[in-house]
Amino acid sequence: MIIGVASKSSGFSMIEVLISLLVIAVGVLGMVGLQSKAITYTQDSVQRNTAIMLADDLLELIRSSNYDTSVDIKNFQKAPGASFPAAPTTCIPTPTGIKNRLGCWAAQAATALPGAADLLTSTFYVCWSTSPDDAATSCGTGKEIEIKIAWTVVKPGDCMDSETNTTPSTTCTYKVRTRL
Repeated sequence: MIIGVASKSSGFSMIEVLISLLVIAVGVLGMVGLQSKAITYTQDSVQRNTAIMLADDLLELIRSSNYDTSVDIKNFQKAPGASFPAAPTTCIPTPTGIKNRLGCWAAQAATALPGAADLLTSTFYVCWSTSPDDAATSCGTGKEIEIKIAWTVVKPGDCMDSETNTTPSTTCTYKVRTRL
C-alpha cells in the first residue's frame, strides 16, 4: 500500500462530453439542412428531365413529319397565349395530321408535369423564330424552332432555372432551341 500519492482518475470530464455533444449536434443539424435542399434539387431535376423528354418527343414528331412531303413542318407551332389543338380520342398509334399530333403532345405534357395543364395556353409555346427569345413577338418566321415548357412548384424559389431565380416564382420553365 502506497500512502501519500494522489491517484489520477482517468476518463472524460463533463465539459469534454458537453463539447463533443455540441459538435455532433451542429453536424447533424447541418446534414438535416442539406437533406431538405437535396429533396428540392431532386424534385426539380426529375421535373426538368421530364420537360427535356417532352421537348425531345415533340422534336422527334416534327422530324418524322419532315419526311412526309405533304406536311409543312412550319405548321408545327403554337404561339404564346394561343391554345393547343384538342387531342383526338386516341393518341395510339400516333395520329395523322399536325393538329392531332400537337394535341396529343399537349395532353401528354399536361399529365406529365405538375400544373402544366393550367400553363399550356399562357406559358407553353412552339415557335419558329429568327433569334433566341423573340418567339413571343415573331412566332412563325425563321429557320429555328424554340419550344418552351412550364410546370409549377409549391414554394417560390424552388425552380433551378435562371429565368425564375431573379424573381422567385412558382412557375418553372425549360426552353430548347434547335434547327431542324
